[in-house]
Amino acid sequence: MKYLVVSDIHGSSYYARKVKEIMGKENPDKIILLGDLYYHGPRNCLTEEYNPSEVADILNEYKDIILCTRGNCDAEVDEMISEFKFEEYVELNINGVDFFFSHGHKYNMDNVPPVGKVVVYGHFHTGFITEEYGTIFVNPGSISLPKNNTPNSYLIISDEKLILKDLNGNVIDEKNYL
Repeated sequence: MKYLVVSDIHGSSYYARKVKEIMGKENPDKIILLGDLYYHGPRNCLTEEYNPSEVADILNEYKDIILCTRGNCDAEVDEMISEFKFEEYVELNINGVDFFFSHGHKYNMDNVPPVGKVVVYGHFHTGFITEEYGTIFVNPGSISLPKNNTPNSYLIISDEKLILKDLNGNVIDEKNYL
C-alpha cells in the first residue's frame, strides 16, 4: 500500500491543485492530511491563491481515501465543508510497523506520543526524516508555506520506505522504516 502525506495547505487552492498533480504522478492508495487545511493562521501570510472553499472542493474529490488529523488552525466549521472526518490523531500499522500521525502542535519530537515506532507530524513547515530514541520522526514539511529555507514538500510511505519529496518529485531524503 502506498500513502501520500501532506501537511499545512493553509487555504491555498494553488497548492491544493498541486496535490491533485501529485496524486496523478504517485497514484497512492490513501492520502493522510496532517491538518491546517483551510485557514492561513494569524502567524502566516496569505497563501498563494487563498481560497479555502476551492481547497475543500479539491480535497472532497478524494474523500473516500483521506485520513485527516486536526491542526491548530482547523476549526469545527472546517468539517462542515469537508466530506471527510478530522481526527485528533491517526494510528496505523503499516507492514507490521506502528505509525502515529498528528498535526504536531501537541505530539512531536519534544512531546513523543505513547505509541508509534514512526511518528509523522506537520505544523513546523520544515520537512525532515530523523531517528532518535529508537523512534523515527518525520515531517513532510508544508506543501504551501515552507519555512527555514526548506522546499515545498510532501511524504510518500511505500512498502518499506519513507520518501520526502519536493513538488517536482525529486527525493529530498529517504529512510527504510522496516
